[in-house]
Amino acid sequence: MRMSAVVLVVLSALSMTVPPVSAEPVGTQASWTGPLSTRGRYIVDATGARFKLKAGNWHGASGTWTGSGAVTDPASHHAGEIAYQTPLGLDRASIDTIIDGFAELGLNSVRLPFSNQMIHDSAPVPDLPANPGLRGKTPLQVYDTVVERLTARGFAVILNNHTTTSRWCCGVDGNERWNTSQSERQWQEDWLFMARRYAANKRVVGADLYNEVRRNVLDDPNWGWGNNTDWHRASQQAADRILTEANRDLLIFVEGINWVGIPVDGFPHGRPTLEPARTLSHTLIDSGKLVYAAHFYGYTGPNHSGATGVGETSDPRYRDLSPRELRDVLYRQAFFVSAETGAHFTAPLWISEFGIGRDDTDAKSRDWFERFTDYLIETDADFAYWPLVGFHTNGSGNGWALLAWDADGRRQTVYDDWRGAAWRRLAGAPGRTGQIPEQTRWSMLNLDHGDFQPSRSVRALPDWDSGARKGACPDGQRLAGLSHTGNRGLCTTTRAAPSGYTAVRDERHVDRDWAAGYTKVQCPPDHYLAGYSVRGAAFSSALCGRSVTPLGRGGRTVWFHRGDNRPADGPGGEFAHGNHKGQCTVDEYVAGVAYTGRVGSRGTPDALLCVPLLP
Repeated sequence: MRMSAVVLVVLSALSMTVPPVSAEPVGTQASWTGPLSTRGRYIVDATGARFKLKAGNWHGASGTWTGSGAVTDPASHHAGEIAYQTPLGLDRASIDTIIDGFAELGLNSVRLPFSNQMIHDSAPVPDLPANPGLRGKTPLQVYDTVVERLTARGFAVILNNHTTTSRWCCGVDGNERWNTSQSERQWQEDWLFMARRYAANKRVVGADLYNEVRRNVLDDPNWGWGNNTDWHRASQQAADRILTEANRDLLIFVEGINWVGIPVDGFPHGRPTLEPARTLSHTLIDSGKLVYAAHFYGYTGPNHSGATGVGETSDPRYRDLSPRELRDVLYRQAFFVSAETGAHFTAPLWISEFGIGRDDTDAKSRDWFERFTDYLIETDADFAYWPLVGFHTNGSGNGWALLAWDADGRRQTVYDDWRGAAWRRLAGAPGRTGQIPEQTRWSMLNLDHGDFQPSRSVRALPDWDSGARKGACPDGQRLAGLSHTGNRGLCTTTRAAPSGYTAVRDERHVDRDWAAGYTKVQCPPDHYLAGYSVRGAAFSSALCGRSVTPLGRGGRTVWFHRGDNRPADGPGGEFAHGNHKGQCTVDEYVAGVAYTGRVGSRGTPDALLCVPLLP
């Protein structure tokens, strides 16, 4: 849940308090049609209409036990809220009564956390008095029932792998990474199991791959190193397997990195969030399925773990920032991915956790919550409050939930406290609605650590350059740019998928000397560059896609061996940070690549042949 991982075990307990609150009836959007996909910065339904995620977190199946004391003792669970590895509150209110509350809050979707331990637990849950029909069911079977009822009522459900063990999140607790308490292979297999389990239900719309990836005692997660703590690599591979082996309809939600470093003054530490995606984004096997996610709480900060006492540093928390500072930090860490359109990282942004307690009397905390809520409204952002459901006793309790029930089933709502006004503004805020037109897509190819071919049609081909690292644009895209070094590529939308592919390694199709003194690899007529391969740093071959419509001829040479040579408006974004890049304009296609084997050269790409597209 909340608090982004720290390095000291003591912080585990401190990170437990972090749920959200707010509400107002708006009803569900039962008329929407699944599955969902993305167009630019928006999520859309199967008809192309915008579907804004107005969501909350119904936690419990991810675990509420704090890690000490008897698992059966409510006192050993966060805030005394024992969930039995099921969505919280089912012992106090019926499923439909709880869902009625979600509709009153104006929600249309639910983030439904689960733990890997819960999936495999075959023991029946204790009796849940408010839901006698769940008697004898395992935690997973209860989860099934909740999914069925939510979707039958018109809600979209996002499956969220919140924890590995069923323990309250999020400190140094064995749940820091997807592979801390289990193998990466097991994590992937569990995701395939869950994705297949609900594949027939088109209102189960997404897979939120892992919650708050963070440092454990010994090492940090990273973004792009290619090792076993590389979150970019792991999430890319898991997404690939889900979409190709289990359920190609699901949106894939990828959170940024929640915490790196040791939270001690004088040591490097911070909260990268989604900043690394600016120069290294995800390219999925199916375009239009990626959503980025981020969490923000006022008591944490861009370099503050959220701890008090041990693990607390002198860095400001988000609530300490001035209005201008807060806006700048939020944009830098996350909101740029949806604000900056026409880039390889452009995607919908889901703030999948934020919140505050009803009993928080700190003026700065309350001010932060008001300002953050207003920023969500201003940016028309998709959101999910933490948490939806909690317990209360005579009006007192944890105080973070939007809805809380006591042992006798009496309900308390966010409308009863100071957060209600902000929630009403957020849930009822106007935003973009209606049809979202198709967007030009930009995707990044990254051959840093091996083949990178997010194309179903290319993967069906025989090995087109054995022994080389190969990159191919997603189906429906063509290559638009290459880096001089670094093996990065940029793809953009083409008019139609190619009718076939040809691999070219020599000059047999060169029709003129467009790069004198250089070796030129050129596609046959009416073919465009759809992929490329490298050996080490050297260019090896071109994968040419046959266009279903005639292409232009001639063209110009774009040199980039001594500096960037890209269109003035820079569409596509920074796709090879720190390296020279060449890029054709949006009304051109790449027809060839030139390189040299001269002494002192490593055979890296030096020039592109950019040919105008026919109208």
